[in-house]
Amino acid sequence: MHTEYAVLAWGCVLALVHIFAASTVRTAQYGTAWNAGNRDTDMPPPTPMVGRLMRAQGNFFETFPLVIALVALLGLAGIHTRWTAAGSVVWLVARVAYLPIYAAGITYVRSLVFLVSLAGIMMMLWPLLLATL
Repeated sequence: MHTEYAVLAWGCVLALVHIFAASTVRTAQYGTAWNAGNRDTDMPPPTPMVGRLMRAQGNFFETFPLVIALVALLGLAGIHTRWTAAGSVVWLVARVAYLPIYAAGITYVRSLVFLVSLAGIMMMLWPLLLATL
C-alpha cells in the first residue's frame, strides 16, 4: 500500500478521535440527557476545554477534505514519490500533535503545528501542479 493511502486511513481514525473527544467533553458538561435528547433548548456556553476541542475538530475538518482530494488525485495520476509520501506523513503527524496542543490551550505552538500540516499538504499538491504543466 502506498504511504499516502495508509495516511488517509489513519486520518480517518484521527477524524473519529476528534469527534469522540469533542462529544465526550461536551456530554460531560451538558449531561447524557442532553446527548440523547433533541437539543432544542439553549445551553450555557461551553467550557474552555469543550470550546477548544470543538474548534480543533472544526479545524481538522477544514483540511481533511483537501488531503482526501490530494490522495485521490495522486492515485489517479499515478504520482507516488518520496516527496508526496513524506508530505502525507508530515500532515498526519502535525494533525496528531495539533489536538492535544490545542486542547491544552498552548498558543503560538498550535499555529506553528498548523503551518507544518499545511506544508505537508503543499508537499502533496506541488507534484500534482507540476504534472499539469
